[in-house]
Amino acid sequence: MKADYYETLGVARGADEKELKSAFRKLAMQYHPDKNPGDEKAEHKFKEIGEAYETLKDPNKRAAYDRFGHAAFENGGMGGGGGGFGGAGGFADIFEDIFGEMMGGGRQRRSGGRERGADLRYNMEITLEEAYAGKTAQIRVPTSITCDECSGSGAKPGTSPVTCNTCGGSGRVRAAQGFFSIERTCPTCHGRGQTIKDPCTKCSGQGRITEERSLSVNIPAGIEDGTRIRLTGEGEAGVRGGPSGDLYIFLSLKPHEFFQRDGSDLYCKVPISMTTAALGGQFEVATLDGTQTRVKIPEGTQNAKQFRLKGKGMPVLRQPAMGDLYIQIAIETPQNLNKRQRELLEEFERVSSQDNSPQSSGFFARMKEFFEGLSE
Repeated sequence: MKADYYETLGVARGADEKELKSAFRKLAMQYHPDKNPGDEKAEHKFKEIGEAYETLKDPNKRAAYDRFGHAAFENGGMGGGGGGFGGAGGFADIFEDIFGEMMGGGRQRRSGGRERGADLRYNMEITLEEAYAGKTAQIRVPTSITCDECSGSGAKPGTSPVTCNTCGGSGRVRAAQGFFSIERTCPTCHGRGQTIKDPCTKCSGQGRITEERSLSVNIPAGIEDGTRIRLTGEGEAGVRGGPSGDLYIFLSLKPHEFFQRDGSDLYCKVPISMTTAALGGQFEVATLDGTQTRVKIPEGTQNAKQFRLKGKGMPVLRQPAMGDLYIQIAIETPQNLNKRQRELLEEFERVSSQDNSPQSSGFFARMKEFFEGLSE
């Protein structure tokens, strides 16, 4: 007894055309003979799915099936058993769409077996100074290049690849599977459409050989960490004279001893003594342009205070602009005090007033008020 067509596809009886097609595509992918070689149950299920969809996608056949069930197609009804699969019709159209997805557009003819070469990746680490000024770097990349003996054809000099006798140059072969045919990659030429009777001795018929190449890479000023530079056509050579792939240079910046980068801006943390912060003073910092810049510290400077040095940061990539350098103050507390230093600090503490440390005095005053409020 045949299974119900709606149950076969796993849809409700009121399913629309879109739902039917979606269910059919999903099941056809699952039970396709190419994905289940030698599995007779999967092949039988695949045929059942096709028969169910062929019937239900046709409004007239579906109406007859809804009324009479499988009996509508027995004894020659509605064009004969199974809904007239002999002509394939729209059934072949939907399989054409599915096969195109499963086989990567396999119905397109091959271009003499030529295939694009693979893309390559090269990791390069540069310093912040190099990113600031830019540079031209020389790198050596092991890759596949076109064989100069056969000019990439893979055939021995004086000979040429010939059209594959199995597939006639299409790179695909068809095999009958019940009421439809399935297209597969040609097992003789492996989808290239051509075969080589006399392979090149240097590349063994591959059309390319492995060699280390020296390349020049331009690193523009202002380049950022993580930037990817593409060198078109500098990847692996294509197969049988196909186009070369691309080479991608991935840049990373080495950590710097003094500067941290944020876009086009630089940050530098500078420790200063407690007395310099209290009394004021000045110091000089080196910048990436090779100069030194004087930074003046006003008296009473607090910890983490920032000073901006305009235009002393990084170049903005491919623009005539510069970022800024921010100097962040880190006040260092005195350590390893001798007796006289301790006496002086203790004396300073005795003569200090709230005006000398307004933030500290204000904080503890507010904290006192907070606790008094809780105890009331």
